[in-house]
Amino acid sequence: MIKSMTGFGRCEIAENNRKITVEMKSVNHRYLDVNIKMPKKLNFFESAIRGELKNYISRGKVDIFITYEDFTENKSSVRYNKELAEEYLTYLKQMAQDFDLDNDIRVSTLSKYPDVFTMEEQTLDEEELWKELQSAVKSASEMFVQTRIVEGEHLRDDLIEKLDGMLKLVDCVSERYPKTVAEYKEKLTEKVRDLLGDTAVDEGRLLTEVTIFADRICVDEETVRLRSHIETTKNTLMAGGSIGRKLDFIAQEMNREANTILSKANDLETSNYAIELKTEIEKVREQIQNIE
Repeated sequence: MIKSMTGFGRCEIAENNRKITVEMKSVNHRYLDVNIKMPKKLNFFESAIRGELKNYISRGKVDIFITYEDFTENKSSVRYNKELAEEYLTYLKQMAQDFDLDNDIRVSTLSKYPDVFTMEEQTLDEEELWKELQSAVKSASEMFVQTRIVEGEHLRDDLIEKLDGMLKLVDCVSERYPKTVAEYKEKLTEKVRDLLGDTAVDEGRLLTEVTIFADRICVDEETVRLRSHIETTKNTLMAGGSIGRKLDFIAQEMNREANTILSKANDLETSNYAIELKTEIEKVREQIQNIE
């Protein structure tokens, strides 16, 4: 099977008074480019998330969005710094003595001094949290891969249809070649006879000119290679796997052959076939860009 580089996946897990949502989407890219957006408290898991994704994705620009909600009522606690409060109290008493002031210190007053009371979030159980996050990432990735496979099957069918059409065009080019040579020979013979009148035509010289012309416009090698490239592309599509880069290279080779055919074309019909071939090859290349 082949995979498209366009995909979407989503998973939401709500357990242990927490909810984790993972969404991922991708477009085509020459290499694997992963961009993860998530809360800071999950940054510790970024490396593990990237490692998990490599099990599912080899190419594409992938954007991943992770949200995290904690519904635990007592997720924060108050910390009382007794040592600091004692130090404040000591200095306040000293100030009262130094400046002969009333010592009107109250608990409510002392509690407002910096860092006497501080709020602390409860420590997360990283192992438990990673299990939930990993499960969400896996489920979203599986959905993501499945959408890529479905799209990949559509791409494969469309490409094979285009490749079959290209084979017909190559056949047209091959069939046109001997007709072009025959037409050239006929026109050349008529022209020579018009020029020479009743003088006998030198058949040997005429045959030499036709042979030179036929050799100049011969596209046998190009059509053979084109057929080979087309069949290789079809077989590769059926075999599946991560084939995008290989197919892109083959498409470049097909385009070179089509360019050569166009440069050798000596008649409008062959030129039109070559131009149509180049157009179809470009369509194939555009589709191949979307294959992983």
